[in-house]
Amino acid sequence: MRRVRLETLGCRLNEAELETWAEQFRARGFAISGADDPADLLVINTCAVTTEAVRKSRQRLRRLQRHNPHAQLVVTGCASAPEANAALPAVDLLVLNQDKERLVDVVCEHFGQPETDAQVTRQLLYPTSRQRAFIKIQDGCRYQCTFCFTTIARGAERSRPLAAIINQINHRVDQGVQEIVLSGVQLSGYGVDLGLDLTQLIAQILTATDVPRLRLGSVEPWDLGDDFWALFANPRLAPHLHLPLQSGSDAVLRRMGRRCKTAEFCALVDQARAQIADFNVTTDLIVGFPGETEAEWQQTLDIVDTVGFGDIHIFVYSPRPGTAAAQLSDQVAPAIQKQRSHALHQRAAIHRQAVWQRYLGRTLAVLLEGTTQDSQAHGYTPNYLPVRLISPPTCTAPIQPIRLERIEEDVVLGSEPFAI
Repeated sequence: MRRVRLETLGCRLNEAELETWAEQFRARGFAISGADDPADLLVINTCAVTTEAVRKSRQRLRRLQRHNPHAQLVVTGCASAPEANAALPAVDLLVLNQDKERLVDVVCEHFGQPETDAQVTRQLLYPTSRQRAFIKIQDGCRYQCTFCFTTIARGAERSRPLAAIINQINHRVDQGVQEIVLSGVQLSGYGVDLGLDLTQLIAQILTATDVPRLRLGSVEPWDLGDDFWALFANPRLAPHLHLPLQSGSDAVLRRMGRRCKTAEFCALVDQARAQIADFNVTTDLIVGFPGETEAEWQQTLDIVDTVGFGDIHIFVYSPRPGTAAAQLSDQVAPAIQKQRSHALHQRAAIHRQAVWQRYLGRTLAVLLEGTTQDSQAHGYTPNYLPVRLISPPTCTAPIQPIRLERIEEDVVLGSEPFAI
């Protein structure tokens, strides 16, 4: 039996693709190798969202080659795009993003396929201890944000058929998965090529599947109508959205080519908070975009204080070859970028803990997803608060009521209510 090791960097969409490939490789008779196990075939799903991500992709490739010198190396993902792959290490097979849907077929055509073992194909891809799965619902984006390399790497929008998504979710639920995360490059654009929309997809998932918890990945803050917010009346749809803002300055947003102004973003968050109990909003912010003045930077800090995000993914701007922003003048000095990034991380931590503080003393349903190195169970609430249990749970149910007790560094500590 040939052993294949799957690795990914970057977004949840990359993780969703990896999960699909794992199942397809098993069906072809391959064994999936763990992180420390030997492998005959290495498949790496790379990231190129920033120059640092490309550097990490190359670094991961070289490390895997050193540790598996006799394995054949397959590289795909955004760093495999011609504009990004000039400095990639030598590989045995390069699968471009446009061929990702056929990756397992392409690999088997190139390297051959083991004889299928019926016993292997009957094995579950994920043991019942795996609680969360990422499901890819679409790829690509029709918008042209000036900083974004993903549009170049992944191309135009393509939506998966609704029936295929429903079938995959039901399959994961049959395997014991408790939470499904819908993933894509431009989730709010789902169905534009099928005569559908994201609201219809979610409504169908909630009707046609029994998944206990449904969560959305990153959703651009536009094309979300009133009927979308009404979906959250169903408690199975997690009251959390990651809405990328990117900057608190409208002038910077115009240079970025973004379709949402700051006032519209704040109104969207206000609408969500008014309609959805315990709603938590997280976001992306880019520091040091070309031409970002001190006043524009202050506007970003101001909107962070106004909204009070539950968490912020902070990116230091780096020029991406082929993007419009790479041609802009007045690039911000690295020293200033570093200073602003540090300040934003501090501000984000303050607001993150302020959000957590509001829930102390309450009991929320926590999906327990594993244990730490100290054998402490951990997981997330429906609105995506990270929780670690003070003592081992006495119940084996994957979703448990947990009383949130106190904050410790980067997590909320909790316990079973009857153990208090």
